[in-house]
Parts: sequence; structure tokens; C-alpha cells
Amino acid sequence: MANEVLLSTLKYLSNWYSQSNIEEVAVNKAGEVWLRLRGKREIPWVMEYDKNLSKDYLVDIMNIVANSYEVPFDPVEGTPVVYATLPNDERFSGIAGKNVLYDNDDIEGGIAIAIRTKKETVDFDFSDYGLVKGEELTTLKSQQKELSSDPYERLMQIIASGEHLLISGATATGKTTFLNNILKLLSPNLRVITVEDSRELIVPQKNHVHLLLSRTQQTNYFSYKDVIDLVVRMTPDAIMGGEISTENAGAIWELMNTGHKHFYSTIHAESPESAYKAFVDRILHTFPNLNQEKALEEMRKKVRVVQINREGNIRAITDIV
Repeated sequence: MANEVLLSTLKYLSNWYSQSNIEEVAVNKAGEVWLRLRGKREIPWVMEYDKNLSKDYLVDIMNIVANSYEVPFDPVEGTPVVYATLPNDERFSGIAGKNVLYDNDDIEGGIAIAIRTKKETVDFDFSDYGLVKGEELTTLKSQQKELSSDPYERLMQIIASGEHLLISGATATGKTTFLNNILKLLSPNLRVITVEDSRELIVPQKNHVHLLLSRTQQTNYFSYKDVIDLVVRMTPDAIMGGEISTENAGAIWELMNTGHKHFYSTIHAESPESAYKAFVDRILHTFPNLNQEKALEEMRKKVRVVQINREGNIRAITDIV
């Protein structure tokens, strides 16, 4: 009976994710559904309007999925997220309430749902992965670490390859403004997820989700550990973090090691090397047994830094490593 109620409730969403050419369905805002199409495509995500996907309907789905699988769900005072495997093996992830927004009109909070469909068994050849007898393995652009000596070209290479990037500088050096401008350089077809404690990032990509963890207004159970679990299930193409703090540094470092590209964040520091050390120092607050030297070595390999300094009214990029 529970499955029948669940399947009946899911009927409008299942009209989308049950299609054979759909790999994943994402709802970031009521009335809109994003479809990730199977196969290699230049534009993997497409958006469709669906008036049946009202906010009330989507919240009902969250409640019924939670009840069906006997998992807690309370966006106000409990846990605002729900994970489940649906009856036909689809992987369901959702969040509702003030921890998720689409735009500044979401005064009461929003909702975001991702449903990944069951993988189909398909024929493939190892050559589809670039593995051919007698030939060298393929080197992807993101593996090419040789950067241009020209600072502008160097930054463009870092952004194009999807390397992780820290924007470093003191207060009022324009770090967040700089990060917002980087967002404008990213492909409009990317799926972007931001993680902040207050809304500062402006995302031009339409396929986006804003996650918020307020330092002063948090009333429910949604921590940075929960953010890690949710973000990796939401299939982002780019992740934007707010200012790195003692509370979120450990989570941000973990997210940087999940295999996702295009992770950007800001940090208070006066040089690239001090940015790395400040990042590690903040991670130590949640992971006191962290091997600092090993973490620093790994960080220097995985994370690029843009240093912004200020002298009077002049703001300038002084280093890109």
C-alpha cells in the first residue's frame, strides 16, 4: 500500500525520469525540471516547464518519501533532507526549507530534488575510454598542469580546466566580487551549487541551487557534514563556497577531494602560501589529527590561488599560482 501511495504521488515527476533517454532529473524551483540526457552531449542538461510541479506538490513528495521509508524529515526543527531508493531503483535526494534557495524571492525557503535513474546495461568498447592496445593513455586538458607565463592566460587556463581555486585577500579586497565575475566566465550550461552562510554569490547559470547554513538563524539539523552528502548526490558541475571558516573548512576540503571540478571559494590571507596554511589551520578545528605537512603538500598540488591585495583605493591581483 505504501508503494502504491508513493508511486501515485510521484506520477508527475516520473513522467520525466521514466523516459529511457533521461539519466537524471533535477528540480531546483517549482514549475521547472532539468533533465540530464544520456550519452555524450555538448549540452547535457535541458530545462522544461511543468506546471504540475508546484511547491506544495514537491513538499508532499518529500513528506511521503520520508514516511514511506521511515526516515526523519522536518525542515524547520529537524532534518531538512531526505534520501531514498525509489521502488524502481531510482536514487532520490531532496532538501526543503530555508537551507535551500533559488533566488532572493524564496523568503520562506525553497526546495531542490534530484532523482538519478537506474543505469542501463549498454554495450561498450574499451576504445570508448581511450584504451587501445599499443597506444598511450589519453591526457585530458585538466591534467595538463603547464600554465602560461602570462597571468591573464594562466587564470583562463585554470578556469577552463576546472581546477580548484581559492580567492585570497584581506577584508575589502573584493574577493566575492572577483568570484562573482568568475561565475560569468563559466559555461551557461553548467549545473552550479553554492554553499554559503549568507547570500553573496550571484549565479547567472539557470541550473543552480543555493544552500545556506546561517551562523545566526540555524534552527534545524543541517550541518556541513550534511552538505557534503547532499552536494555529491546533486551532481554539480561547479561548486561555489563562501568564505572559508573554522566551521566549513573541513567540509570544503572533503568536497575538493570528491572528484568534482570547478570548486571555488575565498579565504582571508596575505599571500598564496599563507592562504594554504590558513586553510589547513581552519581544517584542524574539525580534524585535529590532520597531518599538516601532508595536507599542505596535497593542497599545493590540487588547489590554485589568486591573491588580491589592496593599497588605498587600489585593488590588484598580485599573484596567481
